[in-house]
Amino acid sequence: MKPRKIVLMGFMSRIPVAGVVWQHLHYVAGFRKVGCEVIYLEDTLSWPYDARQLDQVEDPTVAAEFTKAMAERFHFRWGFRASYREPAETFGMSDADFVRAIQDADAVLNICGAQELTERVRKAKCLVYVESDPGVEQIKLAKKTQDTIDFLSAHHARFTFGENLGQADCPVPMVEGFSWHPTRQPIVTEWWRPEKRRAKDGREPFRFTSVANWETKGKDIVWKNKVYYWSKTFEFLKFADVPRAVAHRSPIAWELATDMRQDPASLELFGRQGWKLESPHEMSADPFLYQRYVQGSDAEWTVAKDQYVRWNTGWFSDRSACYLAAGLPVITQNTGFSKIIPVGEGLFDFRGVPEIQTAVDIILSDPAKHSKAASDLAREYFEAEKVCAGMLERLGL
Repeated sequence: MKPRKIVLMGFMSRIPVAGVVWQHLHYVAGFRKVGCEVIYLEDTLSWPYDARQLDQVEDPTVAAEFTKAMAERFHFRWGFRASYREPAETFGMSDADFVRAIQDADAVLNICGAQELTERVRKAKCLVYVESDPGVEQIKLAKKTQDTIDFLSAHHARFTFGENLGQADCPVPMVEGFSWHPTRQPIVTEWWRPEKRRAKDGREPFRFTSVANWETKGKDIVWKNKVYYWSKTFEFLKFADVPRAVAHRSPIAWELATDMRQDPASLELFGRQGWKLESPHEMSADPFLYQRYVQGSDAEWTVAKDQYVRWNTGWFSDRSACYLAAGLPVITQNTGFSKIIPVGEGLFDFRGVPEIQTAVDIILSDPAKHSKAASDLAREYFEAEKVCAGMLERLGL
């Protein structure tokens, strides 16, 4: 039996920030682990982002060199086409091989829907949309936004991280003719297990950390006269007092790697409330520094975007899944995911401070138990082979 041919297309080359890079690498490895022949391609109409300069640059070699380095380290074939240039430039393989890879693939997965529908992409015999931000596109369909209808109609199948979409307690509209398969972020759990976790001496604080964009724009949407925000800012502000409100006899450190410099009022507020704020830029530019930051934590505490919370989509963070894989308990805001993934050991959800307090007490009562539970959850619900095999099954491959 010939191996199934999978082409992954996304934005790892164009926007090589750490969280995005790991998101894509997990798909590459996951489909390889289930016996697929995998190629990673991008055909972009936009300038790539240079994480070192914190800006877009016209030079396509920035993206090509980064992708080449990842491909050599993780052993996969790749191609990057800068279609924004005249003439267009292709890196990593010949232009003919680039086209042939798309045409020959049993499925071309458009990760996060980030790949533009160029002429080459439209040649795929099975183009698959993989949505990591549930809700906005479904509402655009309900509002009859023609660009969205055209874009999603060009895909032969659609997956979403909104595992609670279509349920009675999720108000996101489902539009006839556009079906959605539930999925979640695949994680290669072995990548995240630290070789050895350093023992604490009893005086060191237990570190709850997370990494986040302070403000994200571009996907706020109005539905039924209400604005729904594609940002965590409002949710973080609701819980700014957590370091003071949550008490425990053991020392606790609350740490957030985010950049609030453009929001001085919030920067002052979080500093006053006892948060330790780290710059995210260095780790964002280095996937392995990001990985070590996660592995060096004791647990994650975080919130979710306003949209995910108010719509109860069932979304779960790919970064939080990495914390679980590292054997680190996670306390995260309720988005409806607890209907699918069990909470209470290793993973805890909350809507208010009392639930955060309870989760902290439970974790600190037996950190080793909840570390193991976190690892077990990652293997059971996020292991890359399982998630990718499930996607292939739904595609009939």
